[in-house]
Amino acid sequence: MADAIRTESEQPTLKRVIGPALLLLFVVGDILGTGVYALTGKVAAEVGGAVWLPFLLAFVVALLTAFSYLELVTKYPRAAGAALYTHKAFGIHFLTFMVTFAVMCSGLTSASSASKAFAGNFGEAFDLSIGDGFALTAVALGFITLVALINFRGVGESVKANVVLTVVELTGLLIVICIGAWALGGGNGDLSRLTEFNTPPGDAVALSVTAGTALAFFAMVGFEDSVNMAEETRDPVRIFPKVMLTGLCITGLIYVLVAISAVALVAPDDLAEGSTPLLKVVEAGAPAFPLTIFAFITMFAVANSALINMMMASRLLYGMANERVLPSVLGRVHRTRRTPWVGILFTTAIAFGLIWFADLTALGGTTALLLLCVFTVVNVAVLVLRRDPVDHDHFKAPTVIPVIGAIACAFLASPFSGRATADYRIAGVLLLVGIVLWAITYAANKYVPGAITRP
Repeated sequence: MADAIRTESEQPTLKRVIGPALLLLFVVGDILGTGVYALTGKVAAEVGGAVWLPFLLAFVVALLTAFSYLELVTKYPRAAGAALYTHKAFGIHFLTFMVTFAVMCSGLTSASSASKAFAGNFGEAFDLSIGDGFALTAVALGFITLVALINFRGVGESVKANVVLTVVELTGLLIVICIGAWALGGGNGDLSRLTEFNTPPGDAVALSVTAGTALAFFAMVGFEDSVNMAEETRDPVRIFPKVMLTGLCITGLIYVLVAISAVALVAPDDLAEGSTPLLKVVEAGAPAFPLTIFAFITMFAVANSALINMMMASRLLYGMANERVLPSVLGRVHRTRRTPWVGILFTTAIAFGLIWFADLTALGGTTALLLLCVFTVVNVAVLVLRRDPVDHDHFKAPTVIPVIGAIACAFLASPFSGRATADYRIAGVLLLVGIVLWAITYAANKYVPGAITRP
């Protein structure tokens, strides 16, 4: 009988199976996706032909924040991410909750933007004239419903499966780069656009660039998810710094090359129209290339982003309900499917509202805004936690880097960057929902003992 009883200390730990190669593919695969496939044209609308510059600046800001994540993940190699670092640094329950809920909401806005991008490419793949109105919204809603059904059924996502997804996403971007190089080598395209800033009269170029960077940052997020793999990585203290920085540099280079190819082959105004900018680039640079194939590659890339983000959001909601910081009903698990069905319904309902009321640019901008706020907190947390020594060697970022990172992230999240007001409205509504849920739970736990119990 005693042998059948495990103490907490005897519980099995996660298996450390991820080496440098798999971790690199995870980092690259998590960053690649909806951002560059869907928003390259929207960034061009903000800044003009110099669309490569916002992607480069977004890469620099992401790189600064990555140094903070590297110090924290090698110092605390546990699968909890920003919530763990915020809790350890500040010990304020409400702040930890808001950071966690913001991460969850960023998953919903990201999945919603992926749904709209999927709908646009769906129309192109099947030669349907769905436009940008009700028909596109209907396809996007249908797609997110399908994602919810797959999420409910249960999807076994593994890092090895991510290898296949990464190869597909990467193939699509390399096609764009190769077509751009081939077309430019043949005398097609216009490289002079790369130095053009198409700003409205009276607007400063710098403001257009920062506004474009605030949006382009959406394309660089994802690297922070890799810290949740710390407990399953072999020797994370040694592996993480080299792998994360390498992955960021690879994606940053790819994005800049894609942006150069895109604007050299397609005028910024044309690139900004619709939700399939890279499809226009392929069509302009290689008319004989089968566009249907590229449309399916794009659909696959953004569909994967949507599924991963919706799974993350529903599981995060489930976890917060289990910790009694949200109503326990949100943590209920289906008896046969063993999936958090109430959390899936709740997050899907929010995604429906986002798809219906917000456009692709606002959804991408809101995703970037939420994560920039989280990154600001993480950059500050790494400085606060310098007072908390640990008994093992770990990566340490030069002090100036998290300082600059915090300032840069806070600036890009602020109205001074030229960020659209729609981003704040959407983020405000989402976070208000979280505050209301937290307040209900807090009041029930405090004044009605036993009213909210674990599911």
